[in-house]
This record gives sequence, C-alpha cells and structure tokens, in this order.
Amino acid sequence: MGWKSAVIKPYARYVAGKVKREAARPLEMQQQVFRHLIRQGAGTAFGLEHGFDGIHNHSDFVRHVPVRDYEQLRPFVDRVVAGEQDVLWPGRPQYFAKTSGTTSGTKYIPLTRESIPTHINSARNAMMCYVAETGDASVFDGKIMFISGSPVLEQKNGINIGRLSGIVNHHVPFYVKRNQIPSYQTNCIEDFEQKLDAIIDETMHADMRMISGIPPWTLMYFEKIRERTGKPVCEVFPNFSLYIYGGVNYEPYRAQTEAAIGRAIPSVETYPASEGFIAFQDTQSEPGLLLNVNAGIFFEFVPAQEIFDPNPTRLTLEQVETDVNYALLLSTNSGLWAYNIGDTVRFVSTSPYRIEVTGRIKHFISAFGEHVIGEEVEQAMMETAAKQGAVVTEFHVAPQVVPPEGGLPYHEWFVEFDTPPSSVDAFAADLDSAMCRLNSYYDDLISGKVLRTLMLRPMPNDAFRDYMRAQGKLGGQNKVPRLANDRGVAEGLEALS
Repeated sequence: MGWKSAVIKPYARYVAGKVKREAARPLEMQQQVFRHLIRQGAGTAFGLEHGFDGIHNHSDFVRHVPVRDYEQLRPFVDRVVAGEQDVLWPGRPQYFAKTSGTTSGTKYIPLTRESIPTHINSARNAMMCYVAETGDASVFDGKIMFISGSPVLEQKNGINIGRLSGIVNHHVPFYVKRNQIPSYQTNCIEDFEQKLDAIIDETMHADMRMISGIPPWTLMYFEKIRERTGKPVCEVFPNFSLYIYGGVNYEPYRAQTEAAIGRAIPSVETYPASEGFIAFQDTQSEPGLLLNVNAGIFFEFVPAQEIFDPNPTRLTLEQVETDVNYALLLSTNSGLWAYNIGDTVRFVSTSPYRIEVTGRIKHFISAFGEHVIGEEVEQAMMETAAKQGAVVTEFHVAPQVVPPEGGLPYHEWFVEFDTPPSSVDAFAADLDSAMCRLNSYYDDLISGKVLRTLMLRPMPNDAFRDYMRAQGKLGGQNKVPRLANDRGVAEGLEALS
C-alpha cells in the first residue's frame, strides 16, 4: 500500500459517513437548500420579477415560478452573457458551460463560485464512497485519467467559457492532480482523434489505475490500445481497477468495453450535467444512483406525460413514488429556476432516494401516439442482442412516416454490429417482439396494422463515429441520441450506409 492510499482511506470513511448522514435526512436537506436558494435569489432581477419575497414554501414557488426550458429562460441568460449583474444569481457567474442544444444552438449554462464546488465535491464523494465500501484506495497510488473536453477557455464580457469537463479540469483536487494524465497540453488538443492518439502515446507505459469518461469515447480509447498493442487493456494496464462513467447508459457498451479490457472491471456511475451534479453511485450493492440532496440543487419532479402541459403537477421529493417516470426540474445555486433539464428519471428506492435515468424528454418517438422512450429501446436491444448472440456497437431509431417503398409506416432501426447476428431477419423479429412487450401502445399499433413491424438497417463499421465526425461532435460529452421523433439523424446515417 502506498502512502497516498493509506492517507485517503480514513478520509474516504469520513466523506462516506457524511454522505450517508445527509442521505438519511433528505427532506431536511432539501428544505435547507430551498430556503437558501430563495433567500439568495430574492434580490436578483429574476427574484424581483417573480416575487421571491412572497415565496415561503413549495406551493408559493409553484405559483410564482413557472417551469422553463433553456429557450424560455434565455432572455435572462442573454442578459447575464451580456455582462449584467444580479440577474439570475447574485453577482456574475464564474464560468459559462457551453453546450450544444438540439433546438437552441449553443447554450450557456452559468456556473457560480457557489456551484463549482458542488461539482467537484460530488465527484469526490462518488470516489470516496467506493473506497470506503471496498477498502481499496490503490487507484490513488498510480495514474488516473479523465477523458474530457479541452481545458482551454474563451472569454465573453470577462467571464470564462468552456465545456464543463474542461472547466472542471481547472479544479481537480490536489491529491489527484499530481497523478492525473493526460498532460494539459494533450488535453488542449481539439481534434478528438488526434487527441486520442496523443493520450495513448502518454499513457501506454503508465501505471494506469483509474479511467473516467463517457462510455462511447472510453471504448474508443480501449479499442485503440488493443489495436496498437495486440493485447487486452488489462495486460497493458495490469493495475487498472476502477472505471468511472456517466453521460449515457453503460449497459449497451458493457460487453464491448469488457471485451476490450479483457475482463469485468469495477465501476462507479455518475450523473453530472452542466446544470448541476445530480446523483452518483454510492454503493456497489444496491441499484440506482444516490440523489444529491445537499449539493445546491432543489429538485422537483413532473410525471413525464405532463411535462408539456401548461400547468403540470410538480412534486417534491417527499411526494415521489418508485417505478414512475418523472421529468426532472432543477433550481440551483447557479441561478436556474424550475428548469426543465430534459431528462426523465425513475426512483428505484425512497430510503434512501436513488434514481435511474430513463431517457431524454426530446428523445422519443410518438409519430403515431406510441411514445416510445429511450429506456424501452435500450432494454429491447440488450435483450435481443443477448438472445441472438450479437454485439451491438451503436444504434438509432427513427420513424418512417411515409415509406419511399410504399406500404405501412414503421420504426427504422439503424444498427452497427461489432458481432452481427446469424440472421438479421430473426434479430429484427425478436427486437420487434421485445418492443411490443415493453410498450403496449406500440403493440396496439402493430396488432391494429397502423404500423408494420420494425425495419432494421445494418450499418457499416464506424458509421456512427463517421456521423459524429461529420457533425463536428466527435469526442467530449457528445453522443448520438438513441431515438428521435424526426429523421434528422436518420438522414445523416442514410448517407453513410
């Protein structure tokens, strides 16, 4: 055991104990956060316009502050970007996290001096809970890698702007910083494929212990390591013992990732977003991610089917139930108020409050009233791939409302296989059966002959990476949406097939 792991073990127990104590008092924590946010926001332009001085409880908040997405909040954000103070939060933000919106173009999410530590501390908490539970702190005795966006920051009216992962790179804790790779210079490379090659050059002979990133891009790294060396990653990095991931569901990538590594690897899932660090895996023994009840975020939950209603039901933590799909609303210490982040979650436990991410509100198919969601297509694909002995690299589903070949409309599945099935037709039939079982509306449309069974279009190797490259979104936190209610992504993929 190295000196660093020996020091970190008691610290991990302290941090994990604090996390556990807060998780045992979730409603109290949320009330404290709520009161603090309202108090801090009362003197801002947003608070004055929305009568924060008359908000004393959640019912008042619902009456005074409507649900907003980015476009609806944008007039206030634009004032902040222009340099105005005290608009959404006291003073001016420390950073803007720049993200790409599907309808909003570039989005600027404020990060304040109060919110930045919650991102850093939440990532720390996830790691320390793992160490405290397993007793294994050896990852801190070797090299640690975060596959992230560039830390190079731009400026706009005196405020630094960058990708969230790049911004966080400037706040890595001291006990991690000296072990962190790649170098700052390599992290600054903008072209992801060039950056990946440079990362491999730096890490090839390093004592790699922990790797973190979103699954599609860490998979690229693992595969390139295997291609260059002819060995599985576990032989190149024999001490590699922890994989931390977030951003997308890991399960569709698990088989390929473990094949590239050469074995199963302990993992910790996180749920960070530019808008706030929402949840993280606090234990290896229970499903779901622990909701971050004391991290500057006040949570509200809207039954998913109501999210586009003019006055949807808005529930607090004490009102939620397990196994119900909720759209997630955030009010934060960066100045977001009843903000519709666009994700849907489901509680798997209320003691403590643990969630699973079930999809994106805007990533669904309901061209015929079926309202197919991300969780359903991912579950159907995993079940079918396992049954058929296939390995799927990536996929996307879109409606074909007016088939060029004529006949009934259908859902078209663009699928890239690492290991193809022996029969594409049998795979498609099993996939359609799984979808009918998972979504009763879809089943009704199929049995009622409103839709024909799904059409599966096998894609060539690297088609999805080529698509992302063509969109200028290869690497970073970018990912291909699993499904859409239009054919925007589908048309881009058609050009590659």
